Amino acid sequence: MNAPIAPSNRPSDRPGGRIDESLPLIPVRIAVLTVSDTRDEESDTSGHVLAERIAGAGHTLAARGIVLDEIEAIRAQVLDWIDSGQVDAVITTGGTGLTGRDVTPEALEPLFDKRIEGFSVVFHMVSYGMVGLSTLQSRATAGVIKGVFVFCLPGSNGAVKDGWSVIGPQLDSRHLPCNLVELMPRLLEK
Repeated sequence: MNAPIAPSNRPSDRPGGRIDESLPLIPVRIAVLTVSDTRDEESDTSGHVLAERIAGAGHTLAARGIVLDEIEAIRAQVLDWIDSGQVDAVITTGGTGLTGRDVTPEALEPLFDKRIEGFSVVFHMVSYGMVGLSTLQSRATAGVIKGVFVFCLPGSNGAVKDGWSVIGPQLDSRHLPCNLVELMPRLLEK
């Protein structure tokens, strides 16, 4: 009879990696955009959840806004933030469903210089654990636009929490074996 193999302590051998608390945190400047025809500042609960998670992780909430489910409005706000040079990442919430008014992917995916394929896969894995097959109704996506990370999440509080559980560790400079922060200086390389 073979003895069980002891788990390794190497971060790459554990799902999700780990945070090395001995390393310094490099705060990331993150903008949050809520895409909705019905929410306002007071009723924007998913935007509040993201703002709290961003601050709680030691990052900077660089900007926050709400736009209608309209392609041009979404693009204009995201590009304004990116072109300002004051954000490292944008997280949108809302507009990723299947109805006719859900247009966040249509607004932003054509602008992606690079798509982050794995984000959607991992988001759906996490979401499946919470809502089962209902995760099929989301078109969560992510990419890089002009050297800025852009993540598009569904608008429910649960989906935002699921999304942050994927995004948060990757925007933590102490996450091992690797993280998105270490790539930031090289995103615009030619």
